[in-house]
Amino acid sequence: MLALLLIIIAIFAGLYMAWNIGANDVANSMSTAVGAKAITLRQALLIASVLNFLGAVLVGKHVTDTIQKGILNIYSSGGELALPEHSIMLGFLGALLSAGIFVTLATWKELPVSTTHAVIGGVIGFGLVQGGIELVKWKTVGMVATSWILSPLVGGIIAFTMFKIIAYFVLATKEPVKSAKKAGPVFIGLTIFIIFLSIFMKTRMGDLLGYDLKTYIFLSFLAGFVASVAGIFILKKTKGRGYDIVEGLFRRLQIMTSCYVAFSHGANDVANAVAPVGIVLALAWGKIDTVYLLALGGVGIAVGITTWGYKVIRTVGGKITALTNTRGFAIDFSAATVVLVASKLGMPISTTHTVVGAVIGVGLARGLDAVDLSVIKRIIYSWLLTLPAAAIIAILIYRGLLLIF
Repeated sequence: MLALLLIIIAIFAGLYMAWNIGANDVANSMSTAVGAKAITLRQALLIASVLNFLGAVLVGKHVTDTIQKGILNIYSSGGELALPEHSIMLGFLGALLSAGIFVTLATWKELPVSTTHAVIGGVIGFGLVQGGIELVKWKTVGMVATSWILSPLVGGIIAFTMFKIIAYFVLATKEPVKSAKKAGPVFIGLTIFIIFLSIFMKTRMGDLLGYDLKTYIFLSFLAGFVASVAGIFILKKTKGRGYDIVEGLFRRLQIMTSCYVAFSHGANDVANAVAPVGIVLALAWGKIDTVYLLALGGVGIAVGITTWGYKVIRTVGGKITALTNTRGFAIDFSAATVVLVASKLGMPISTTHTVVGAVIGVGLARGLDAVDLSVIKRIIYSWLLTLPAAAIIAILIYRGLLLIF
């Protein structure tokens, strides 16, 4: 009876965490599109919920190794569990619940935080109370801490640079419309190249197709080239006045990149919710079909987006700095590029931190006065709190679960 109750709690905890991921992380993909008025808030929530669900179910990563093996030394040199199965189940359940609670509080305060870091913090808390500091792989923790600096810094630099390039070749020219029609196909080609390459390398699609990196780069380049050529003919026929054509071009590109980030987010971050559940169910039942777990996570993320997704979108899309379509495109393109390159190099990058850094970078491109430093300060405090707060909450929950089970 207690085992069944534990399984039910684990499924509920997975849904709860997936809901939190949808509510907080939807800002990664849709905040700039809403802030720049490329799409409405209602459209953003609908598009993000559908694409996140599809990303989770169709090409969601079946990843439990990072959460199960990458943070704690729970396996002996012979490959066997070094901790009791009962403790592991309760520990990962406590970690999941603690991460969910912390992200709920952050979303309530409209603060964008890394859900991945919250889960890792919860697992660290369980490890400390169960086996002490020796059980924790501090090298991994150090990499996570490094990402607090690396993610926003790199995202900000690339977004700053991209916006300056757009300004130099388009916005600041004597004839911005004519310049946009000339430079537009290049930006279209780059966008399609990054999106295709990201889908091949950042989701399970690449594993399913089974080609090597050179082939994926060639296929992505080919798709980008075709899109660029098509863009030449489309832009020639485009009519309008002044900056309407310029902003219209980048509005479409921004919507494309936002949709990609939403799809990719569902594919990658669904593991934050379902991986701990998979660990609990695998130890309780044995082998399980991960497709059902991915669907569970996809549903939870979609519900989170449609119910509370607007809260963090409001902060990232409007409170840090004022956004236009060109600035929004620079942010989305930067985030997609940074996450893609970092994943290939094995660097610890948080999508949330990267997007926020990119928003700040675009704001700074117009001067320090264009950025609300008070909002940035609150966001940074929430980032610094994520790991220790989730760890402390996990310790308390784990202790409580031990009394019950």
